[in-house]
Amino acid sequence: MSPDSPAAGGSPTRTIRDLADAHVAAHARLDPLLATSLGLPGGEDRLPDLSPAGEEALAELEGRTLAALNSALNPALNSADRPAEGHERRCARLLRERLDASAATRAAGESLRDVQILFGPVQGMRTVLTLMPTETPEQREAVGGRLARIPEAYEGYVASLREGLRRGLVAASRQVDAVVAQFDSWLAADWFTGFAAAAGADGRPATAALAGLREFLASEYRPRAEGVPDGVGEERYRIAVRRWTGSDLDPHEAYAWAWTEFHRILDEQRAETVRILPGATPREAMAHLDARGEAVDGVEAIRERLQRITEEAIAALQGTHVDLAPELLRVESMIAPEGSAAAPYYTQPSLDFSRPGRTWLPTLGRSRFPMWDLVSTWYHEGVPGHHLQLGQWVLCAGELSTFQSGAGMISANLEGWALYAERLMDELGFLTDPGHRMGYLDAQMMRAIRVIIDIGMHLELEVPPDSPYAPGSRWTPELARGFFGAYCGRDPAFLDSELLRYLGGPAQAISYKLGERAWLAGRDAARTRRGKDFDLKTWHMAALSQGSLGLDDLESELAAL
Repeated sequence: MSPDSPAAGGSPTRTIRDLADAHVAAHARLDPLLATSLGLPGGEDRLPDLSPAGEEALAELEGRTLAALNSALNPALNSADRPAEGHERRCARLLRERLDASAATRAAGESLRDVQILFGPVQGMRTVLTLMPTETPEQREAVGGRLARIPEAYEGYVASLREGLRRGLVAASRQVDAVVAQFDSWLAADWFTGFAAAAGADGRPATAALAGLREFLASEYRPRAEGVPDGVGEERYRIAVRRWTGSDLDPHEAYAWAWTEFHRILDEQRAETVRILPGATPREAMAHLDARGEAVDGVEAIRERLQRITEEAIAALQGTHVDLAPELLRVESMIAPEGSAAAPYYTQPSLDFSRPGRTWLPTLGRSRFPMWDLVSTWYHEGVPGHHLQLGQWVLCAGELSTFQSGAGMISANLEGWALYAERLMDELGFLTDPGHRMGYLDAQMMRAIRVIIDIGMHLELEVPPDSPYAPGSRWTPELARGFFGAYCGRDPAFLDSELLRYLGGPAQAISYKLGERAWLAGRDAARTRRGKDFDLKTWHMAALSQGSLGLDDLESELAAL
């Protein structure tokens, strides 16, 4: 970053993109894990400062960037007719929205009580470690250096949690117990030692630090968490909504809408059940598919099968519904490290594509894998889902700021597209197999239930009278788990993990279905506006080349394409 960068406190840069790129460069220096995840050079052997001082440094950077944005931004960029050039306008709006959302999250003290099984800083640190290459001596040295700094990073994290205890900002006991159990699984597997061996490094200090962190949570932190509510309440929830969706959408409206989706999808599931197991309920049909449907035996065999699903999707869609550049044709299916969350996930390619996009399957100790619920999921994680979108963003790095293509990601845009991608494959006729289509409908149902129970638990809302399950009751985690099990065909261990995820990361779960709603509305509006001139492939590629957008902007920008 140059000395005259606004993020460094100097004079304004030439464009909003310059400002956004300077902000990412400065942020990456404070958080080297961000640099690794994006594929930016520098700091490969370092870790972020997870102490309150580290959070203050990040707050200062974001404050300087926001001040520079306010001074450099042409008022016309925010006018109703939006006359400014598209990428600059979108970059300015995204940067301001993300900085405002971050400031609100920080003001609520969320970093001082960040104990959760999926989106916590310790979990994120381990995920980024798995992205680091170990082919060259320099790469192995970087991995060793980063591992050696884990004790210091954990000390900073403990300092933040202790400051939270001092202020009365404490995570719920359910989350603490879950993270302690998660750390127990990492320690039992001796994960750091195994990981370090690939780099010729010593994982013992990191293991000892993890054991110390586990002991702090179990002995010092857990007693203070007793009695802390699982739900965060409406004020904190609305802040989380902004963080995950890029919008101040009304959770009460979303809750009511999700119930209409629940009933619609349930009707479709009943119709599909007739093709699978006549006379059964949808849940019974899913159990039948688990026990007697197509399955793959063996961890390596399922990895290979998932790889083929992605490659076949690329071959079928390329040139007809999407245009993948040569750099995007490589996607690797991976097995997730032990102790990960239960849901599959995706990691995007580095900026130079030296690290490809990867889909990850947690095995949860299984060696047999029913296929009925994996096909649609792999369209979600790979192509045309996350890989197509995030890979296209990296490909457009010459036009977009790094903030738009990576650092400023918004969950509702990403997960909304991936859920739209599943629906697209159904629309295009790729899910005609009854089991595969039931898997797609189960995925849709899971995302609708996510909206219902995530909002319901955190706001303690009432179950509506037309619900087939516990009408008139108030949502609790126990009620939500029973509802989930009655209407979702996923494994019980998966559902248990999902519930902990929602309670620990409020509002993230709603971003899928509400993001899909915005993508579909934007497509319908664009089709109506263009009429017979509307071309789906052209619209897809234009939409995926815009970079990150929040729900405040997504639908209108899609409609204008």
